[in-house]
Amino acid sequence: MTVPHDVCDLSLAAQGKLRIEWAEMDMPVLRLVRERLAKEKPLQGVRLGACLHVTTETANLMRTLQAGGAELALCASNPLSTQDDVAASLVADYGVSVFAIKGEDNETYYEHVRAVLGIDPQITMDDGADLVTTLLQERTDLIPHMLGSTEETTTGVIRLRAMSAEGQIQFPVIAVNDSDTKHLFDNRYGTGQSSIDGILRATNRLLAGSMFVVAGYGWCSRGIAMRARGMGANVVITEINPLKALEALMDGFRVMPMLEAAPQGDFFISATGCKDVIRECDFQVMKDGAIVANSGHFNVEIDLPALERLAVAQRDIRPFVREYRLEDGRRIYVLGEGRLINLAAAEGHPSSVMDMSFANQSLAAEYLVQQQGKLEHRVYRLPEEIDQEIAALKLQAEGIQIDVLTPAQKRYLESWQEGT
Repeated sequence: MTVPHDVCDLSLAAQGKLRIEWAEMDMPVLRLVRERLAKEKPLQGVRLGACLHVTTETANLMRTLQAGGAELALCASNPLSTQDDVAASLVADYGVSVFAIKGEDNETYYEHVRAVLGIDPQITMDDGADLVTTLLQERTDLIPHMLGSTEETTTGVIRLRAMSAEGQIQFPVIAVNDSDTKHLFDNRYGTGQSSIDGILRATNRLLAGSMFVVAGYGWCSRGIAMRARGMGANVVITEINPLKALEALMDGFRVMPMLEAAPQGDFFISATGCKDVIRECDFQVMKDGAIVANSGHFNVEIDLPALERLAVAQRDIRPFVREYRLEDGRRIYVLGEGRLINLAAAEGHPSSVMDMSFANQSLAAEYLVQQQGKLEHRVYRLPEEIDQEIAALKLQAEGIQIDVLTPAQKRYLESWQEGT
């Protein structure tokens, strides 16, 4: 009997299963975690609701949680990020309840979020905090039974810390994004490569010699900047944080305000976690043919309502490319409806980097079960020893050995008596 679901087409399952298997080949850490969880069953009987990008990598996370004993339901964390064949395979081949269809409208999106809450989860797993905020707003009856929640993204952690500051968090939350094995690799190398991949798939334009404007210089933005420079683009960074702006300058990038960069840029991409990063005043001075994309979690970083007011005509000229023609004849192209370009027009992060991110998610769920009743109602970082364990497993999987401290070195680092 098929589990409850709402996906595009179950006949896509065979194709999705092959892609899930292909991704799993490059996820050795998650595989090791799955093998242990399958033996120990630390999540046995735990209801876990997840709101994540429904990709091949996420499918392998679901398999790992399922192996640990969890009862699962999954919905998309972005209307354009679902891979329909993967969603079908999770339902048909792995018995996971999935509620996700690529291109779903906003109403359907939240119907799917509520469907996941319909299993009365004890742990929620978020990519952007939509599931946990909906729970706190609409399903307060679930709060007494909650073991906690985990959050995957910078954007979601920003929301959750704001909620915590207002006393709105009513169970412990693990900021998985803050783990070093997540943000130092997933955000930098994953977002860097996959965002460029999305832009190239959507446009087939040459980056070499272009002026490529990156909004922000956090881990995601610096990854994009690194990859764009590696392909020959002249990269400009815009920032509001003086320390990050200085770091970008010292890393060899030009730094200027967005309004100064706007008339010069060929490509623009935002990955800040903030809203209205690219604004009406910027559109008013952009050159004809400027290409605008977003790699932040929500589609609010580009002020699309302002661009729509300025435009006298619109058309979809390529898949995931919308042309806005302004009154003076200039054309501005927005990619993927201003949503996550790496998932709207491409396949998201490479499996090898999501390997560590989803190992963090799996072990965070186990940690919440282990710490039941011991944690305060606030946002936590996953303990450093778990972070170190994941890094060690990744090195082991890559066949790389590193040095270890000698007893004398360990004593030296733990003492203060030895000096010059």
